[in-house]
Amino acid sequence: MTDGVQGDQAQDRDQAQGLDGERPVRVMVVDDHPMWRDAVARDLSEAGFDVVGTAGDGKQAVRRALAVSPDVLVLDLNLPEMPGVEVCRELVGADSSLRVLVLSASGEHADVLEAVKSGATGYLVKSASTAELLDAVRRTAVGDPVFTPGLAGLVLGEYRRLAADPEPTAPDEPGVPHLTERETEVLRLVAKGLSYKQIAERLVISHRTVQNHVQNTLGKLQLHNRVELVRYAIERGLDGE
Repeated sequence: MTDGVQGDQAQDRDQAQGLDGERPVRVMVVDDHPMWRDAVARDLSEAGFDVVGTAGDGKQAVRRALAVSPDVLVLDLNLPEMPGVEVCRELVGADSSLRVLVLSASGEHADVLEAVKSGATGYLVKSASTAELLDAVRRTAVGDPVFTPGLAGLVLGEYRRLAADPEPTAPDEPGVPHLTERETEVLRLVAKGLSYKQIAERLVISHRTVQNHVQNTLGKLQLHNRVELVRYAIERGLDGE
């Protein structure tokens, strides 16, 4: 094994560290094709992720995920027993901290939008490289929305369409959560599609501080994930200049 390969694997293991930096990200892989499922699980494991389980159908996926509580669920959409979007909806509803990365052969716009509306954090097509998959799982674990190139614009475009005529909200309206100036600033950058790393660099703060602001904002707004946060911001025009 060359030093370069060893360096790449060490970097992958570093990137697989969990949100607290003390344990690997726990991942579960769901796909009805055994060879594909095993290959993905093996790639993740070799990169340092903790593969806590696999499943071959929707009902099995729900049952096992509830038992092992993964940080990230790598999920195919076309599953027997229960469709992937239903698996996603049920599991995210049961545990709002779970991140779902859809890994599907389909790049159809309808499938992408349905997956996001069911609670998926990201969407990757199966033509993606191993390196792209590893990066997507790492980013999904920290809440970054990850999409195959071209699909992120589709999702944001759909949310902008839905928010074309938002109801005006008075700043002092009773019941509207109060965000700090910094939380609003972070929210504005999230709505523009910047990653946590990019936001941290823009505001000259740490990656962890950005995460804390996002989590505080999610709690105040009673939202479940970053995708819902982006929609909230767009509805209020925070994605503009």
